[in-house]
Amino acid sequence: MKSRFVKGVGQTESYYWQLLPYIRAEWKTISQALACTLAFTVFWPILARLAGEMAGLIGAGNVPAIARLAGIAAVIFLIRGIVQYGQDALMAKAALKIALQLRQRVYAHLQRLNLGFFEVTPTGDLSYRLTEDIDRIGEVINKVFHQFIPCVLQLIVVLGYMVYLNWQLTFFTAIIAPVMAVLIGWFGEQLLKYSRRSQNRISDLSALLTEVFSGIRLIQAFDAQDYEIARFAKEAERNRKAKYAAERLKAIQFPVIGFLEAMSVLLLFFLGGWQISQGNLTGSEFISYVAAVALLIDPISITTSNYNEFKQGEASIDRIFELLAIQPAVKELPNAIALPPVTGKVEYRHVTFAYPTLATPGKTPPPNPTVLHDLSLTVNPGEAIALVGTSGAGKTTLVNLLPRFYDLQAGEILIDGVNIAEVTLTSLRRQIGIVPQETLLFSGTLAQNIAFGQTDFNLQAVEEAAKVANAHQFISQLPDGYHTWVGERGMSLSGGQRQRIAIARAVLLNPRILILDEATSALDSESEALVQQALERIMRDRTVFIIAHRLATVRRASRILVVEKGQILESGTHEELLQKGDRYARFYAQQFSESGSL
Repeated sequence: MKSRFVKGVGQTESYYWQLLPYIRAEWKTISQALACTLAFTVFWPILARLAGEMAGLIGAGNVPAIARLAGIAAVIFLIRGIVQYGQDALMAKAALKIALQLRQRVYAHLQRLNLGFFEVTPTGDLSYRLTEDIDRIGEVINKVFHQFIPCVLQLIVVLGYMVYLNWQLTFFTAIIAPVMAVLIGWFGEQLLKYSRRSQNRISDLSALLTEVFSGIRLIQAFDAQDYEIARFAKEAERNRKAKYAAERLKAIQFPVIGFLEAMSVLLLFFLGGWQISQGNLTGSEFISYVAAVALLIDPISITTSNYNEFKQGEASIDRIFELLAIQPAVKELPNAIALPPVTGKVEYRHVTFAYPTLATPGKTPPPNPTVLHDLSLTVNPGEAIALVGTSGAGKTTLVNLLPRFYDLQAGEILIDGVNIAEVTLTSLRRQIGIVPQETLLFSGTLAQNIAFGQTDFNLQAVEEAAKVANAHQFISQLPDGYHTWVGERGMSLSGGQRQRIAIARAVLLNPRILILDEATSALDSESEALVQQALERIMRDRTVFIIAHRLATVRRASRILVVEKGQILESGTHEELLQKGDRYARFYAQQFSESGSL
């Protein structure tokens, strides 16, 4: 299963500097957290000094002095705990806010991408990027300021104190540090490679699950459960192998780093004994020095672990900014105007269109076949145009160009004499209503689905729209009426009920131009009659484009267009085209001659 969308389109390099605008937006909170971090850090050398002094007093048996130092240490631990809480709480707040802003920006960006992008991109992959990848980025940001920076500061402060105690011992102890740094860097780069592979596999698995659960009815109808189980097992195994490769690398890393740390400790004791024998260090100072070294173990370990996570987070950043780099295929002009209220005159002038081909890295994509060829058409206000023809003839493409879901290769489309490429998308689409073949309802109430896209709506207007759409009666019989909650995809409603909700949605929008895309093709006769009545009401005084296979809808059209291979080959009323005895007459004889199809 391939879940990676078009690679190479806006591919970005993976650097954390891409997050700087989001980090700057939270600079006040982060600054407060860093102030707490500095206060937290300055206590480390003091604690190391107290440990050395206390060890000397223990040897001398000076109980009052030990109690005094223990009291000071307790106060220090209390203050340190308070500032540590401030650091952790403030950084969590900033990191979560950054993740929220990034998630909102990505989601808003996806809303602006063209339909072609979503037709080739698995939903599961997008969902994973919006959830898991952004959560990982937020966690990494949190750890940078919550753990990494404090640990680095702790290393600097404690090392400074160690140099103050005995620079020779610190110099010899630090010899192994560059070796550890090189090893940590190598492990991090390898982990980045494995993490990218693992995250791609998880996206593939997520995309497969989304696809399967969306089509579970079809899977069960074709008794394809065993096939899907095998497909899932194969994808899950690929995911396991990718994750295991990353975990195995981490399993190798920690013993290697741990061995080097152990060697550092042994070297420390050897050199410490030598420095004491030379008179360069006292016993209590050496204990204080050892305590300082102990204070370095956690920061080194955490820094190593964080570095690995930063590399894994880098893969997530790569995937998120890869999305943000993709540009919408349909863009508004910088000087786009708002389309004024229209009468509904539509003109297609020498329109040629082929669906865009998405690129593959390193390859020149073959051009897609042309769907519409130099097509011209004028539709007058209030005219109902029916489009008939075989599948793939270009009927749906013709109407999809009107709301500007895609841009033309040649020609222009005008509404009331205004080129739709020169107007804002909002002002254009607000004046075009669509009743699709398969109605999609969203989680929410029936009223919210009818008023889809409107934050504030008038319930009375919603009810009036439902009455026009023949939906008010069945809605009123529901226990909660218009406040009835609709589940995912509206599967609790029948096909006819969902279709009438879609018609009510279009009625409430009150568009001058209406597109009916096979709105009655999948309904039983009773539902079709109710829907047909609703359609007749909504079509009055509007410019209507009808794609249909039912004669009852087609024959009421002002004009019928026969579309074939992207061109209009016949045009006329139902009776005129039957008398002509050409393509439409043959189409009628094949599709509509049986009484059951009427």
